[in-house]
Parts: sequence; C-alpha cells; structure tokens
Amino acid sequence: MVLNIREINERVRSDAKGFVLECEAAYAQKVDDAARKIAGGIKKSNVVLLSGPSGSGKTTTAHKLAATLEKYGINTHSISMDNYFKTVNPDTAPRTSDGKIDYESPLCLDIDLLKEHIAKLAEGEEILVPKFNFTAQKRSEITKPLKLMGNEIVIIEGIHALNDVITSAAGGHGVKLYISSRSNFELDGEIYFKGTWTRIVRRTIRDERFRGTKADFTLTIWDSIRNGEKAYISPFKNKADIIINSTHPYEVNMLKTYFHVPELDKSVKRYDEINMLGKHIGVFGAVSETLVPKDSLLREFIGGGCFKY
Repeated sequence: MVLNIREINERVRSDAKGFVLECEAAYAQKVDDAARKIAGGIKKSNVVLLSGPSGSGKTTTAHKLAATLEKYGINTHSISMDNYFKTVNPDTAPRTSDGKIDYESPLCLDIDLLKEHIAKLAEGEEILVPKFNFTAQKRSEITKPLKLMGNEIVIIEGIHALNDVITSAAGGHGVKLYISSRSNFELDGEIYFKGTWTRIVRRTIRDERFRGTKADFTLTIWDSIRNGEKAYISPFKNKADIIINSTHPYEVNMLKTYFHVPELDKSVKRYDEINMLGKHIGVFGAVSETLVPKDSLLREFIGGGCFKY
C-alpha cells in the first residue's frame, strides 16, 4: 500500500482530529477482523503467535487483540518474548559478521525455556513467566504465574514468534499472526518515505524514551537490525495465518516531533540513508500528540497510553 504525502498533509490541515480518528478506526477494524478469526478457531488452539520486525507495534496489537477477544467472551493473556532475553554475556552472545553482538538473533533468547513454556501452556499446565530489565540488560528475579483455563488463550508476541523452532513447540494448531508497518509514502509519484523508515523512527523514539538507549546507538545498529529481519523474520512471514499492516497514515506527521538524527560518524552503515530519512521527514505537516488516543498503537513508542509495557 502506498500513501500520498500531499493528500495526508491536506487532511491534516483541514481536519487533523477527524483524520486521526479515521486512521485509528481503520486499524481497530483490522484487529477486530483478526480477533474474530482467532475466536473461530479457539477449539483447535489456545496459543496465538504474533510476530513482526522491530517497531511494528506487536505489543500494543497483542493488548488490543486481547481487549477485542474479551468482547467475544474469550479471556486472554499476553506474553512478550522480550522477557525471554538472556542476560547479555559478551563472551557467549551471538555475533554479526563484523564481530558486534547480534541483538536480533534468536540465540539471544532462552529458546529452551520459551519452548517449554509454550508446550506447557498448550497442555493447560502452569508456568512462571520471566521479566527482563532492559535498563539493566539482565533478567529480573520477578516472575508471574500463568495457567490457561477453559475458554482462555495466550498471545505470545515477539520478532521470532513465527520461527519454526518456536511454532513447533505450539504444535500444528497455533494461530500465526504477522504484523508490520508495510506502507510506503509517495511524493509526486516517487517513493519518498519507506515503510522501513517508519519502523526505525518508531524504535528510535521508543528506545530513547523508555529503554535508556540514545538515538545515535539505535541508528548505528540499524543495518544490523535490517540484516536480522532478513535473516530471522522475513523467511517466516508467509507462514502467517493473518497479516496486519500497522501503518497509521498520520503517524509520521506526529512522530516527527520526537525524532532527530544526531551527528554520526560517516563510517556508520546506512549513513547516507539515515541522513536522507532525517531530511525527508520534514515534508510531513505536524500533528499534535494530544490528538492521539490513549489506546493507540503509536502510544507504544511515545508513551502516555493506557496499556502497560
């Protein structure tokens, strides 16, 4: 799907509030469609595996799916695979071809524990869900007990949720859902702002505001993030039962207020593209954060929302 920047800017100028609400309603409809499909198959599976590349809005979508499924009489629980990250050990962490820690690799996860937990949940057994402290970069001692009862499902979300090693633990009946910001933005007939740019803007803002990571670091590892997506996520997306495009047409207009490109060393991979991103985001007319609903997917990245992350 390609969105027209001039048309978006005109909608923003003429009725920003109405445009925002229209975009939010369209996304809510996508979630509702997915919820009805999941509800229809609950007798076959109590596990939903939700995947997508970094910055897709997986966590909020999991929350919104849960809220929607409850309207259909299904109790839900959500688990973020981020909480299964191992405490970072530089001596054993997976590395990229240039020797840097490969934070996108599934080997950064405690795969054995995750598989064990998925299998137990599918069989109605209790597990203790772990908690990862991103600021300290290590697993917390805090755990949360979880056991699925009748007419309950669990939504497990993470970038590797559709990886074969994960889906095999859920058996053949796990519902597989893929989410990503898939829309490009065009200006005067040419692609001017890529869907992948939307995701790196989202992630950069979130990491700086809530994960103790400065923009220069996130942008510096962008090439590694993209390589990880191509290696570990894209090969499995076509196995999804449901695909959701998480792009909100007004979002770049709003996110531009929080995004900046710091001065980077010219040796940084994608240096030219990063600076182009910083320049191109300027053509979007501004939308105030105050217009963004508290339950919006975009609150996952800017804060102030009604969901806990």
